[in-house]
Amino acid sequence: QVQFVESGGGLVQPGGSLRLSCVASGAISGIYNMAWWRQAPGKQRELVAQFGSGKVGMYANSVQGRFTISGDNAEITIYLQMTDLKPEDTAVYYCNFFHPASIRSWGQGTQVTVSS
Repeated sequence: QVQFVESGGGLVQPGGSLRLSCVASGAISGIYNMAWWRQAPGKQRELVAQFGSGKVGMYANSVQGRFTISGDNAEITIYLQMTDLKPEDTAVYYCNFFHPASIRSWGQGTQVTVSS
């Protein structure tokens, strides 16, 4: 079983920035199968950022150019640097595996609210 603990969310004005962190523990040996997801009110959870081949970030179209995924493999921790935040980025952000078949449960997530 793997546990994910997210942190770093908050209230930010449009155009602002936040950096989210996620620490994983349990039966996991590295970060490159991890990803960031988000769920906005009334919407389905969506994949936002993951590590692709060559460990390069891959992003949803809606966040491309604004969000950056990174991580510390030794600490089993990933980050999501979010810039130029928009109201439509308001959501609960979760980390988990990028492949839905690998997901067994979700952590608490961290709330990001973009509002003036």
